[in-house]
Amino acid sequence: MLGSDIKIDKEGIWYYCGAHMFRKDILCVFFEHLQIDDCGKYFIELNGEIYYVDVEDTAFVVTAVYRTKAQEDDHDRIEILLSDDSLERLDLESLFVGDGNVMYCRIKEGKFVARFTRKSYYQLAEMIEVDDTGDQYYIALNHQKYFINNN
Repeated sequence: MLGSDIKIDKEGIWYYCGAHMFRKDILCVFFEHLQIDDCGKYFIELNGEIYYVDVEDTAFVVTAVYRTKAQEDDHDRIEILLSDDSLERLDLESLFVGDGNVMYCRIKEGKFVARFTRKSYYQLAEMIEVDDTGDQYYIALNHQKYFINNN
């Protein structure tokens, strides 16, 4: 299979034939129609056509992390802002550390993996604690510990 004209680098920046794609309206359409197949290949299905996308790491990146309180139950929660400008609750059980000590999580109801940018990782790191043995890291939220897995 030939390489795609559309590429996403590890920082979540989109390119078409090497040119930076910066128009939010176009990227919103692409994100809306982005899919991943059983082999882990990303593609955009649009108007009955399929366009494969070369993805350096993940198609989505976490650009910001916020600790908030849920209005309905007054519990703390952690929300993440994604590269498609959507905001969603962080699934703390999906956090894991990959190669190069890069932090990842699952998003979009578990459908995709997202990479934390350096900035968002530092925001999350302020909430990370280490257990008594010094071997495991976790985030404590609402009297519960969520351990961070190593890939």
